[in-house]
Amino acid sequence: MASPFYITTPIYYVNARPHLGHAYTTIAADVIRRFHTMSSDQTYFLTGTDEHGDKIVRAAKKENRTPREYVDQVSGLFRKLWPELNISNDYFIRTTDPAHMAVVETILQRIYDAGDIYFSEYEGLYCFGCERFYTERELVDGCCPDHQSPPETIKESNYFFKMSRYQQWLIDHIKQHPDFIRPKRYRNEVLAFLREPLDDLCISRPKSRIKWGITLPFAPEYVTYVWFDALLNYVSALGYPDGELYKTYWPVAQHIVAKDILKPHGIYWPIMLKAAGIPVYQHLNVHGYWNVDQSKMSKSIGNVVEPLEMKNVYGLDAFRFFLMRDMVFGLDSNFSEEALVQRINADLANDLGNLFSRVLTMAHKYFDGVVPEPNPDVEKEMDLGLESNARAAIDTYTASMGEFAFHKGLAAVWEFITHMNKYVDVTAPWVLAKNKATRKQLETVIYNLLEGLRIISGLIYPVMPDTAANMQKHLGLAGDDDFYKLARLTSWRGLKPGVKLRKSISLFPRIDLDKKQRQSMEKAGSQKMDKPIKSEITIDDFSKIDLRVATVVSAQAVPRAKKLLQLEVDLGEKRTIVSGIAGSYTPEELVGKQVIVVANLKPAKLMGVLSKGMLIAATDDAGVTVATLDKSVTPGTPLS
Repeated sequence: MASPFYITTPIYYVNARPHLGHAYTTIAADVIRRFHTMSSDQTYFLTGTDEHGDKIVRAAKKENRTPREYVDQVSGLFRKLWPELNISNDYFIRTTDPAHMAVVETILQRIYDAGDIYFSEYEGLYCFGCERFYTERELVDGCCPDHQSPPETIKESNYFFKMSRYQQWLIDHIKQHPDFIRPKRYRNEVLAFLREPLDDLCISRPKSRIKWGITLPFAPEYVTYVWFDALLNYVSALGYPDGELYKTYWPVAQHIVAKDILKPHGIYWPIMLKAAGIPVYQHLNVHGYWNVDQSKMSKSIGNVVEPLEMKNVYGLDAFRFFLMRDMVFGLDSNFSEEALVQRINADLANDLGNLFSRVLTMAHKYFDGVVPEPNPDVEKEMDLGLESNARAAIDTYTASMGEFAFHKGLAAVWEFITHMNKYVDVTAPWVLAKNKATRKQLETVIYNLLEGLRIISGLIYPVMPDTAANMQKHLGLAGDDDFYKLARLTSWRGLKPGVKLRKSISLFPRIDLDKKQRQSMEKAGSQKMDKPIKSEITIDDFSKIDLRVATVVSAQAVPRAKKLLQLEVDLGEKRTIVSGIAGSYTPEELVGKQVIVVANLKPAKLMGVLSKGMLIAATDDAGVTVATLDKSVTPGTPLS
């Protein structure tokens, strides 16, 4: 029976550009939302940006902008990215929206009037990166666990929220609702934290220190703590307290978050709701990290994955499929282009792509591209069980997807694809086609295979909507907007005999990763610098480039790349730099030379080697000439 379903992502903090982690969370929300539309549920999907706080002020100052200019620009990056990733959110909220700010003020006043907010002087350990106070027991070796830096001691007067008053209530609620926080490991983590006395939460910042925030309605010289502002977006976006959206969707609210924000969502947020007299959300669904090169993504070490780059290189649906198939929801997973390509080649090109192409080709060869009429008696006689395999796949798929076990749901679909491929091999349509006496068997076999493809196209819809629609189009079902509905998928024989099929296509061509990287790098290395001089820049623009002298310590060729050399350079620290100069220099010619490098260039992986910098060189018809010095200087000396 259809019912309302409300899913939210965190609202993303705009102190940095969107990356793979943001993309995964939002795609996961999109997938679960699309899955619920398969059951004809009434769905609502919220995402947005978190735009207040000290980190925003610092980031804006660094770029010589006002906080408003800065948040408008970065929030726009998130808003523009989601359609590129086929995200189907209903609303995009910003914490600088006037309607949201009004709800925050209303709820703050309500909690204050109830006596759950008080004023006090406090001295504590404050992490500016996290914009929160830490207790000694929360630190790791005296440092913030997220930023690995010691917090500063701050003494000031602030307003505090009486979280401690609700500690036992929250413990009881979690124990009485075992799936309130899921997977179970994160429920246990929250309960472990709640075994210690819960401190009251400092919910204000004096305007003498920071003005960029929502003013406390009962204390105009203070702004509210960023989490007390941000978390309320989940109800403000629905028109709390009287909006129809709020009445419909808040009782079934579900959040998706990464594990690094478990504490605010698993402790602060339910207690805030309880204190404000608002019903608590239904589920908190917590996923792990995407690691790159076995470590958490970080701008400082240059391993941040750009979603659009992956989408543009490998295709959107392939990228979405990899994220949902390779991460077990709740656990960490490791991202690499090699793993992405292997998944595309094995699951998409070989399994699904070959099956789709094979079946359509046979339908055109044996039946002129028309869906044949199956024979029930022949089906019983052959008894190959494809229909029962389909029903088993649908059952496992629906149970898994509903529990956010996306990898299991997709595995069930691919098990059915394996059955389909075996069905082709066992029935051998090419043999049946040779004998007129087995024509009815051939008609039934090809119909069943086409029907199986119809089922598959519906099941992959939440993860790969474009591929699903493309399959439907080639199955002669173009314009059927409800092809993915479970009521249709559970009904075998949904294809009508006589329907005209489109000719076979390659859904997912195989990818040669080495060839793709090699062509890209060689093209970059062979580009000539005979372009017009670019537009003028200011001295401030130029000062952003960190040019330094480096001594080449060693050099070697990069395997399978004709024009790339891997250099180890000393610029006060050892760095690896990959450069497209192999056509003009041997490794031996470079060792000992002092070269000029761009030291603050964003690291990039070239042919599997992480390059942390760029050599300055000139390119003309004679080849590449590396810029060197006529006198020896200390490695790391900046150019001025």
